[in-house]
Amino acid sequence: MTGPLALVGGGEWTDGCTFDRTLIDAVGAAEVVVLPTASAYEHPDRLVDGAEKWFGTLGLAVKGLMVLSRGDASAAEHIAAVRSARFVYLAGASPMHLRSVLKDSPLWDALVETWSEGAAVAGSSAGAMVLCDPMVDQRGGAFTLGLGLLSGLAVVPHHDTWSEEKVHRTQQLAPKGLVVAGVDERTALVRNAGGAWTAEGAGAVSIWRDGDDVGLDALP
Repeated sequence: MTGPLALVGGGEWTDGCTFDRTLIDAVGAAEVVVLPTASAYEHPDRLVDGAEKWFGTLGLAVKGLMVLSRGDASAAEHIAAVRSARFVYLAGASPMHLRSVLKDSPLWDALVETWSEGAAVAGSSAGAMVLCDPMVDQRGGAFTLGLGLLSGLAVVPHHDTWSEEKVHRTQQLAPKGLVVAGVDERTALVRNAGGAWTAEGAGAVSIWRDGDDVGLDALP
């Protein structure tokens, strides 16, 4: 049975992110492994510092893994850290860079194995996008390949900041039958170990298929 999974709309590690406690309690984690990969060119150390402050208030230690390049995704110490983790968090910024670093890498294989054995996995913004396949391309609202931990689902993060025009364009470009979830900042779609979905946090979640509003039951 897989572990719980959270697809976060951004604004991670701030007040309102109640779902982090849900994940911690579900797996009994004492530490969270944070991958700042998507922020490789945007001060990833500062991002890890932010995680330490937030999770410190929740009683968790933070291990920041500086997996910033393809070579880092093959490093034995990084693979071992992910493989032994109870909670792994993929932070945001560039989904394209995150995908290019992790795709077909030993570290990605380790993350999939860890999740399949019951560890919690969370992805925020770019992290949420790449966990799905297909993935929304933020540059134009169309779709491209994701990493595919979940298939048949695409995530629009920061949904509360998108214009109606951009959301409508993404709906129009979505392949027929694809479920698209718009997730507000400080909000998450959470899939428990049994496969049931809930929406948690400070904002709202909107779910569409073929341009129509559908409910959580439509999620894969």
